[in-house]
Amino acid sequence: MKDQNSRRKFIQHSTLAAAGLTITNNLIAKPFSTFTADLSSAETINFGLIGCNGMGFTDLRAHLKLPNVNCVALADVDQRVLDKRSAEVNELTGKTPETYTDYRKLLDNKDVDAVIIGTPDHWHCLILIDACKAGKHVYVEKPLGNSVEECNLMAAAVKKYDSIVQVGQWQRSGGHYGNAIRFVQSGKLGKIRLVKCWAYQGWMKPLSPKPDTTAPEGVDYTMWLGPAPERPFNENRFHFNFRWFWDYAGGLMTDWGVHEIDIALFAMKATAPKSILASGGKFAYPNDPSETPDTLQTVFEYDDFNLLWEHATGIDGGNYGRTEGIAFIGNKGTLVLNRGGWEVIPETEELDGKSIDKVERMPLQKATGDAIGNHAQSFVDAIRSSDKSKLNCPIEAGRIAAVNAHMGNIAFKTGRKIYWDEAKSEFKDDKEANKLLRANYNNGWKLPVV
Repeated sequence: MKDQNSRRKFIQHSTLAAAGLTITNNLIAKPFSTFTADLSSAETINFGLIGCNGMGFTDLRAHLKLPNVNCVALADVDQRVLDKRSAEVNELTGKTPETYTDYRKLLDNKDVDAVIIGTPDHWHCLILIDACKAGKHVYVEKPLGNSVEECNLMAAAVKKYDSIVQVGQWQRSGGHYGNAIRFVQSGKLGKIRLVKCWAYQGWMKPLSPKPDTTAPEGVDYTMWLGPAPERPFNENRFHFNFRWFWDYAGGLMTDWGVHEIDIALFAMKATAPKSILASGGKFAYPNDPSETPDTLQTVFEYDDFNLLWEHATGIDGGNYGRTEGIAFIGNKGTLVLNRGGWEVIPETEELDGKSIDKVERMPLQKATGDAIGNHAQSFVDAIRSSDKSKLNCPIEAGRIAAVNAHMGNIAFKTGRKIYWDEAKSEFKDDKEANKLLRANYNNGWKLPVV
């Protein structure tokens, strides 16, 4: 990897040496920062995208809007997706990227400086660790991994290879989230003893049962399965809907939960729960083929507050009239935050016959700017300056959010309250729960060793 490492150092050093480099900080404390950098004199950073559907391509488009960022390679197991995205990249940039059906060949391409991982969750660990070994910088979609064991291995690999890795929890790059969190941490809400996080997804309707078939022409289904258990091809388990099957993902708990839990734990300066209790099931659509619960309530106990996660499909009527969000509930008031903005709803008390607010009421502070674009910018800035502090969501932030979400699913699967031993990194006296912490690799694929 001598040539690759030399190229990485040249990008970093040429950028730092540019006398005209300016950085504008929008006065949002890290990790909720947005940067605008003049990088016109810097060498182009070449990206490769692995997993080209959905958020993977959304992430790539955000990076391609930045100066001197190019896409030179795409990898996907579905030739139809490759052809479509290759044409779209050509339309965006005027250049046609190399295409691969095996991500390992993309990683062998020495022109690739950084990769975006947009595959199903069960592939994140293998690809990220291979990318770090190959000397690439990495932007990996959330959730970080598909098990607690994988998340811990991925963090260890990033440390070992000194890689610059951004996790796609892009809410961290929304300026209004930073402003809301500073308010939470100011103490103005009084003692916060409950945080509610939720995702009510009315657009999600039941899956219609479909028969097993052969994979469509141009799809390397064996490669798509990778380390997941061998099963016949079924359209319901493929592409977007993989999220609702345990072999590949963790349902709404990990799909939406990591976004909201990440912000909640950062604001509360918490990392690991003391206990977790979950209850739910397939209550809305009991007969559809998906496996993960369509209705779930999970209570996480931390040192001095509880966090409640809840989700429901087919319903939009979430807490405080919002389909998704986070509520920090304090003795003096509640701050409600979501992608649209934030507001403060005060507690009141009677004084001399008048109702007095315990904290200043704040109307909706609307979100502004492009959070996904800011997230891409922070990753590119970190690469160019070789400064990981510019990452808005580094590997450890992604690990904490994903691990907590996976713990919620483990509590659901065991059907009982489980207790976490932070010192031992395992559940207390619970073999069944501890087994669910581990990854389960199949088809000759092996869990990486770091």
